[in-house]
Amino acid sequence: MAERITGLKRTHYCGELRTGDIGKEVTVFGWVQRQRDLGQLIFIDLRDRSGIVQLAFDDATDREIFAKAFECRAEFVLAACGKVRERSSKNLEIPTGEIEIEVAELRVLAKAETPPFDIVENSKVKEDLRLKYRYLDLRRPDMQKRIIGRHKIVKAARDYFDENGFLEIETPNLIKSTPEGARDYLVPSRVFAGKFFALPQSPQLYKQLLMLSGFDKYVQVARCFRDEDLRADRQPEFTQIDLEMSFVDADDVMAVGEGMVKRVYKEVLGMDIETPLRRMTWQEAMDRFGSDKPDLRFGMELKDLSGVLSGTEFRVFAQALSEGGSVRGINLKGKADHLPRKEIDKLTEWIKAYGAKGLAWTRLASTGESSSYEKFLSAEEVAAVRSALGAEPGDVLLLVASPKKKVVYDSLGALRCELAARFDLIDRSKPCLLWVTDFPLFEYDEEEGRYVAMHHPFTMPKEEDIDRLESDPGSVRAIAYDMVLNGNELGGGSIRINDPELQERMFQALGFTPEKAQEQFGFLIDAFRFGVPPHGGMAFGLDRLVMLMLDCESIRDVIAFPKVASSAELMSGAPAEVDDKQLTELNICKVQADGE
Repeated sequence: MAERITGLKRTHYCGELRTGDIGKEVTVFGWVQRQRDLGQLIFIDLRDRSGIVQLAFDDATDREIFAKAFECRAEFVLAACGKVRERSSKNLEIPTGEIEIEVAELRVLAKAETPPFDIVENSKVKEDLRLKYRYLDLRRPDMQKRIIGRHKIVKAARDYFDENGFLEIETPNLIKSTPEGARDYLVPSRVFAGKFFALPQSPQLYKQLLMLSGFDKYVQVARCFRDEDLRADRQPEFTQIDLEMSFVDADDVMAVGEGMVKRVYKEVLGMDIETPLRRMTWQEAMDRFGSDKPDLRFGMELKDLSGVLSGTEFRVFAQALSEGGSVRGINLKGKADHLPRKEIDKLTEWIKAYGAKGLAWTRLASTGESSSYEKFLSAEEVAAVRSALGAEPGDVLLLVASPKKKVVYDSLGALRCELAARFDLIDRSKPCLLWVTDFPLFEYDEEEGRYVAMHHPFTMPKEEDIDRLESDPGSVRAIAYDMVLNGNELGGGSIRINDPELQERMFQALGFTPEKAQEQFGFLIDAFRFGVPPHGGMAFGLDRLVMLMLDCESIRDVIAFPKVASSAELMSGAPAEVDDKQLTELNICKVQADGE
């Protein structure tokens, strides 16, 4: 039977004790990492969130206590009281390795079954099993360090914003559904039959209303929800560090964002981030790196070959150029002998996921030159392509052609990152941060056959582009900015529209009738009639920030209870069926399976 904790108070965490504590009477609580029975000696490594300390039981130990120690197994929960003494056999690999506790009192607060996997750092156990028993997985020291690291990052951010005059204000989690953006999670209303709340994809509209309300500087560690397909750095529910400011321009918002990142890196990792950060326009990022979140820790930049191939008779290239597309390439320097033809063939299939029809290549290997396309070009064209790509013996030239420039950008942008990772070309010695600015205001949606907002419908266009809102929407740029860290979008935002007439033009450009705009955004439109200040803001993906700062591969590693790729939560079994009575109260008919 489990013993009680009555009368005991923790004096120290296990991992805090050092040689300066020798001679002190201490009380510690924790879980058994392991028990070692050496006959007349028993050692127990006791673990809590701070680390491990060794408990010692020997000939001088009370026999009843010694017998308890003998019975202890992994993950038993113990309370131990005793005197700190110097260890005779030191373990300098752990902070407490020079001391141990000579136990005078031991209580077994809870026994444990053998866990389904060992509670150790850097576990090789399959993730699905770890997530099913997440409460055990979270006991592992590396997982605890990550969750504690997340806490420190949030605290540093909150302190920074508080010191800079921001007010932390909560916004609702049950809101009105708006169709722009990702798919909403819907919540049926019991009171209003047939009507639904939505969970917020972001606090966007509410934080703009807070600016209209005169709060000037808002911040929130906000929970957000998107019903979309998942990947390593995406979850259906996630957390943003969300901020908004009044009477500011883009430089003001970006300076605050830089300051926050600088603060958390310094406080949590002891690392200095040099500010102001580098800036790059969206167009430059796409032209040079094929991505609006470019990774600048390695080269292999895209080169536009459209000019040198403008008169080519090679059908693949000529067709792409005649239809308004482009031909671009990258140079994998010095790796021709390490990238054989069969691997290039695999990359050709891999790149098709990004819309490319194929991959043209040239290998300048030590065993001889070979190419999939040069025989179709003139000698002058071959020389021009090689010169444009800076080709040298040992290089591999990789080209993509398409009538759609986006396909070329996406394909080569992804390919350069894949090759850099495969050949370990990335400089990981320090974080690489930059701003990407001047995004397009709109992007064309092929499925819907119309322009949609690249960010959201409330983004301010650049003043010099406003006259083209109706005549050439694809050329209009936004006063929008993304912070990029190591090739990942860390956060983004924009200056917002505060002119009702301009907002109406924006809705029209997006295909909203006045009635539809009023139906979806009426409360915001109405509010703008009462004087809204110039304002702007941004949001940082907290989960992604923590993942990158703590050098994790997935945001699941820095979220206490994450979802898997299907959006299920393996530990609790969510989502799950509910009682018919609950469905009836919500005026929802249960969907019957086939054959029922």
